[in-house]
Amino acid sequence: MSLDIDVTSDNVRAPVSRDNVVSIARSVLRYERVRNALVSITFVDRATIARLNRKHLGHTGPTDVISFAFTRATSSDPVIGDIYISTEVARENAQAHGGSVREELARLVVHGILHVLGYDHPEDDSRETSSMWRRQERLLRRLVTRSGTRR
Repeated sequence: MSLDIDVTSDNVRAPVSRDNVVSIARSVLRYERVRNALVSITFVDRATIARLNRKHLGHTGPTDVISFAFTRATSSDPVIGDIYISTEVARENAQAHGGSVREELARLVVHGILHVLGYDHPEDDSRETSSMWRRQERLLRRLVTRSGTRR
C-alpha cells in the first residue's frame, strides 16, 4: 500500500514547497484512513482553471480548486484523483479573508483531497457551515499545529 502524490506547476509559481504539499495531502489521506492512493495536484493559472471550470463543470469564470475522482471498483482499489489549484485565485481569497497565501493553498489541498474522497458541500451561503467545511478546517488546524506554522 502506498500514498503516491505527484505535484506539478503549470507555468505558475506556488509559494509553497512541493514537499509541503505532499505532506499535507498524505496527512489528510492518512487521517481519512486511506492506505492506497494515486493523487496528482497541479497548480495552474487563472485562465487554465477557468477553462477547466467551463469544460467540466459548466461554470463561467475561474474558481480556486477543481477535483476529479475516479470511481473505485472495489474498496481495496486505490483512491485515484486529480486536483487543480489556481494560485492566483488562492492569493485573492487569502487577501479577501486576511490570511496568508500559504495557508490558503494548504486549505485548497485539504479541500481537494476531501472532494477526491467523495466529500461535498452546498454551493450556497451554507457552504462554510457544512460538515465538509468543518472537517476541512479541523484538518487544517491539525496540520498547522503539527507543523508549527501559524495561521
